Amino acid sequence: MSVDISGHTKLAGIIGMPLDHTLSPAMHNAAYEAVGLDWAYVPLPIAEEEHLARVVSAIRVLPFVGFNVTMPYKQSILELCDEVALTARMAGAVNAVHCSDGRLVGYNTDGRGLIDSLATDVGFDSAERDVVVLGAGGAAGAAVVSFILSKAARVTILNRTVENAEVLADRVRTHARDTEVSAVQLDDLASAVVSSADLVVNATPVGMASGDPSPIPGEWLHSGQIVADMIYAASDTPLMRAATEAGARAVDGLGMLVSQGATAIEIWSEGAQLEAPRDVMRTAAQAALERSGRRMIDAT
Repeated sequence: MSVDISGHTKLAGIIGMPLDHTLSPAMHNAAYEAVGLDWAYVPLPIAEEEHLARVVSAIRVLPFVGFNVTMPYKQSILELCDEVALTARMAGAVNAVHCSDGRLVGYNTDGRGLIDSLATDVGFDSAERDVVVLGAGGAAGAAVVSFILSKAARVTILNRTVENAEVLADRVRTHARDTEVSAVQLDDLASAVVSSADLVVNATPVGMASGDPSPIPGEWLHSGQIVADMIYAASDTPLMRAATEAGARAVDGLGMLVSQGATAIEIWSEGAQLEAPRDVMRTAAQAALERSGRRMIDAT
C-alpha cells in the first residue's frame, strides 16, 4: 500500500512512547485508502512528558484532523484539551483527540471499542450482567464506563492496590444509576467475585511480556463465562489459554483495537456520515501484528 501525499493531505497520528510496534498506522492508512480520504497517519513518539505540551501546541496549527494517544500520556493529555467528553472524564483518560479549527476535543473510544468487540466477536451484551474488570488505570476506566453506559447490573473493579480501584469507583459512581460499582483487592479472596461473574476483562498489562502468568488463576474461571483480554497478541495470552482450558469463551483485544480506531475516524470526519471500514482495518492490523510477533495492549 502506498500513500499519495500532497499539499492537500490532512494528517492524523498517534502520540505515545514507545511506538515501535504500534498497529495503528497500518490500520488507519488502510482505512483512509479504502474510503478515499486524503489523510495520512503517522507515529509521533514523545520520549519525555515535558515535551507533550509543545507537540500539542504544534498540532493545533498543523493540518491535523485528529490524533490518538497511548501510554504513557492518556491521563496527561486531559489537561491539554480545550474540551473533554464526559465519558473520557469519567474514565480518567483520553485516547482520541479531534482537531477542529485549532480546538482540541478529547474522547475515549476504548470503551465503545470493547462493547462493539464483545458484541461482534462473542455475541455478548453486558446489560443486566455481572462484570469484573481487572486493573484500575486508564484502560480499566474506559471499560468500567462502557459497562455503566450499557447498564450492567454490577461492575467489580479488582486491583492489587485496592486504593486505586476505589478512586476509579468513586469517580464513576455518581453516573452509575443502574449499575452497582465496587472495588475489591485482587488477592486470593477475590476468587468468589471472579467465579460469579458473567464477564471478566483484563485491563492490566499482565500477559504482555514473555513468561508472564495469567493475571488470575485459571481455576477461578469456568464454562459459561466470557473472558476478554485487552492485550492483542500474535498468539493466545496466558489468560486466554487459562480461560479456554476452563471451558470459558476467550476473546483478545484486536477487535477492540479495530473498533476504537474506527470510532476515532468517524469522529474526525466531522459530520460526513462516514462509516470506517472495520473489515479492512482488522485485516491490516492482523497482518501488522503477525509481522511484529509481539503482544500489545492499550488499543493503539
